[in-house]
Amino acid sequence: MKKAVITLVALIALMGVGFWQFSGADKIAPDITFVTLTGQKITPADLRGKVVLVDFWATSCLTCIQQMPGMIKIYNKLAPKGYEAIFVAMQYDPPNYVQNYTQTRKLPFPVVIDAQGQIAKAYGNISLTPTAFLIDKQGHIMKRYLGKHNVVAFTNTIEKALAG
Repeated sequence: MKKAVITLVALIALMGVGFWQFSGADKIAPDITFVTLTGQKITPADLRGKVVLVDFWATSCLTCIQQMPGMIKIYNKLAPKGYEAIFVAMQYDPPNYVQNYTQTRKLPFPVVIDAQGQIAKAYGNISLTPTAFLIDKQGHIMKRYLGKHNVVAFTNTIEKALAG
């Protein structure tokens, strides 16, 4: 029993270290070129000088869909100040669902379908949605968000990064 507890504690500690290393401010965002639903290519160089959110989502994710109106408001408010958001639909999400949702909701930010799962893999094998990464103006990952987040704290973090 004692050995099992020690093993469990060690495993939890290692998971925590892995999360900390990946979400630390010194971690450079993956060198990925995003291709949007409209065919636009967005490179890391295009994003330098902006605060960027890379958000992994799915049309079948209830939390993702619930957060979407707030994400649209934040984008519309902060995009003129240098904020960019790229929403990456998961590999399992049917492309016609993503296309329909994007069009009917008039999503103002770029939407990408991760058809081969390469973007999710590059960001640490993302499998849970929503998972989002906030990236600073120099391309460093500032913060990782998993699940529902506090909108006020999230907005404040973006505004501080934009001011810096």
